[in-house]
Amino acid sequence: MAQEVSPVTGIIEEDQVFVDFGDHEGKSILEIADTLPDYYDYLIERKNDGHCMIRRSRDKIFRLYVTATLN
Repeated sequence: MAQEVSPVTGIIEEDQVFVDFGDHEGKSILEIADTLPDYYDYLIERKNDGHCMIRRSRDKIFRLYVTATLN
């Protein structure tokens, strides 16, 4: 069976990636998808624009970062 790919995290499961900024810091992407669908859509847009990255920190946790855009 093929693994489902997340529009935000790719092949990493959404419950394994945590937001590392702002009001939602510490929430998993899965929690955001379930409780904040508008913010989840925003994260998808940012990823599609190339402004998201996931890093694995020293504590072995995957963290999502969004880069700022200057207009």
